[in-house]
Amino acid sequence: MTDPSKIKPTHTQRAACVYIRQSTPGQVEHNRESTARQYALADRAAQLGWPKEQVVVIDEDLGLSGSTTDKRSGFARLTSEVALAHVGIVLGLEVSRLARNNADWYRLLELCGVTDTLIGDNDGVYHPALFNDRLLLGLKGTMSEAELHIIRARLDGGIRNKAARGELRRGLPVGLVWGEQDGEVLFHPDEAVTGAIRTVFERFAEFGSARRVWLWFRSEGLSFPLQTTPAGMPGPIRWVTPTYHALHQILTNPVYAGAYTYGKTRYERYVDEQGVVKKRTRHLPMDQWSVLIRDHHPGFIDWATFEANQARLDSNTRPRPHQAGGAVREGSALLQGMATCGHCGRRLMVHYRGRNSAPGYHCAGKDIVDGRGQYCLNVGGMVIEQAVANAFLEAVTPAAVEATMLSIQQLQANHDAALSQWRLEVERTRYEAEGAERRYRAVEPENRLVARGLETEWEKRLHDLAAAETELRRREQQRPNPIGPEQLKRIQMLGSDIRQVWTAPAITDRDRKELLRTLLEEVILNLKRAEGRAHLTLRWRGGAITVLDVPVPRFKPMGPRTDEDTISLLRRLATLYPDEVIAGILNRQGRQTATGERFTANQVGSLRRYRNIPRFQPSADPPIGELVSIRKAAQILGMNTSSIHRWLADGFIAGEQVTPGAPWQIRITDELRARIVQQAPPEYLPMLETTMKLGVSRQTVLQRVKRGELQAVLVRQGRRKGLRIKVVDQQPALFEQLS
Repeated sequence: MTDPSKIKPTHTQRAACVYIRQSTPGQVEHNRESTARQYALADRAAQLGWPKEQVVVIDEDLGLSGSTTDKRSGFARLTSEVALAHVGIVLGLEVSRLARNNADWYRLLELCGVTDTLIGDNDGVYHPALFNDRLLLGLKGTMSEAELHIIRARLDGGIRNKAARGELRRGLPVGLVWGEQDGEVLFHPDEAVTGAIRTVFERFAEFGSARRVWLWFRSEGLSFPLQTTPAGMPGPIRWVTPTYHALHQILTNPVYAGAYTYGKTRYERYVDEQGVVKKRTRHLPMDQWSVLIRDHHPGFIDWATFEANQARLDSNTRPRPHQAGGAVREGSALLQGMATCGHCGRRLMVHYRGRNSAPGYHCAGKDIVDGRGQYCLNVGGMVIEQAVANAFLEAVTPAAVEATMLSIQQLQANHDAALSQWRLEVERTRYEAEGAERRYRAVEPENRLVARGLETEWEKRLHDLAAAETELRRREQQRPNPIGPEQLKRIQMLGSDIRQVWTAPAITDRDRKELLRTLLEEVILNLKRAEGRAHLTLRWRGGAITVLDVPVPRFKPMGPRTDEDTISLLRRLATLYPDEVIAGILNRQGRQTATGERFTANQVGSLRRYRNIPRFQPSADPPIGELVSIRKAAQILGMNTSSIHRWLADGFIAGEQVTPGAPWQIRITDELRARIVQQAPPEYLPMLETTMKLGVSRQTVLQRVKRGELQAVLVRQGRRKGLRIKVVDQQPALFEQLS
């Protein structure tokens, strides 16, 4: 019953908010009666005394759940208006329309009690500031939350109970469809679809890699079926270019192994960095799945094959520390992913050296423990791999003939699998072309608008059919000829000697590594360099152990060495020049490396690091009063580098060299700065007048300037720039000096 005494003039002077919400878009579309009842609350507000212009309808949250306020902009708007005291009454059909959790509901009650706001529903009007009304509203909120919990538990319990029997119908992957009986799963009636799925598993059994299966499909130009499942119902099949993700999902889906699964994921709530509560999906391991029924329906593979495929896919990923494995690579290192260190147990890393890229193995375990540049072991792999290969060949020799025949049959099966897919492709395109023709002939000729579209589609289908038939004929012509009795006899003779097959040019390094992995699980290498041997422990699949001792070369005396004179010169040059400049100096002097080659910056750096010679470190401050390069001296003195070279050759400017062939360096001093002026004093004469007054040649004057017998300055500006020499009248003549 509505108590009219609770409604005051202070309430009717403010707005009346009608909050409308339904949980899902499906309810909004189908449960229209509930929506109409909520909109009718606007008339109820007018009956309670609110003018129609003051009634505000908030319906922004239609189709959103009330279990949380996340993304409910209408509820947020309502809460803010109540907090600002703009609302006199909040009307809802029932409490569950406003909120389905007590946190949001009690927050609204608290704000309504503070701002003197009423709450009305289908039963009456309540004032949250009054104890009895607040108690009743709190009880209704608790019942609303409990109701949601009961509904969810009831629905979830029914779903889980049906899933436990394997009868819950959910979306099936492409290639499988639901049957007539409860929980019945059948193969897709289209042979092209099931043939494509079977080809994926057959090729993976051969290649052992999802990526190689994908590359095979792309190389053969085969299409792949794609099926969408809207609302759990199977949609039409579309043939598209296969993707790696699609093929990987087929290999990892247990439904293809005849298993029924439910509860492989779990929804979790968390608080992000901004404090917003969000949900995320977490994939659970197999032992935590809610339902796993093996042999529930016929599958493309059995469960043992599925588990073996998962183990192979896991081993193809990059292994973690202390774990062997990894996908087979194209390198020539046969023990890649299988060799482990006998000292620390870490997986050995692979490297290649020399012009022939000979494989080697090293363990960087001490890089983490003792510092950089140290390894547990570092050894070449040629001798070790040969010993492991010999042990492997001795183990497989009894089954060599059978393995050879199986490999030939596998080669023919690969080609037959591709042909089978192309025959199904031709059959499918022919059916589509015939269907397009029937649709075209069924239309009335006068209806040209429809006939033109159907004619275009028919032509396209005919073009696809012609292309598929052409490709099928080409592949049938490339089919390998069947093996005759003579060829079979030769193959059996060749198969008896598995070593010839192992060393055949047609066998790739990847094939050899695949063969090794069929029997070998791990090779533990313990290097005894001082004893000149490597101790190998071969762990075969099944638990058998084979121990081998392989001789390895000890450390030999040092080979050719760089002469000590070059090393001494390198020590002096390293304090002044970088590696590339030092290499040029050494090459100009005709020096060579220990192997008789010209020096490069890398070779100089390697030699310097090997001899513990520190690297040249240029100074951050400009070199004042110190040696600088000619280019830097030209910048400081305001001259050209060509002038610096000329006055350096004439002796006017003094230069220094660490060694012949090294770059010249100029020492910038106050005296040198004073000898370069803008205008010469009167007593300084040009070179021509000086030679005439002294009666000597220009070269003689320059030599006397170089020896310091004559004073000279350099004028660098004006029309008569150049060298000026100070000539004293009392200076004796040349012949008097000589006498």
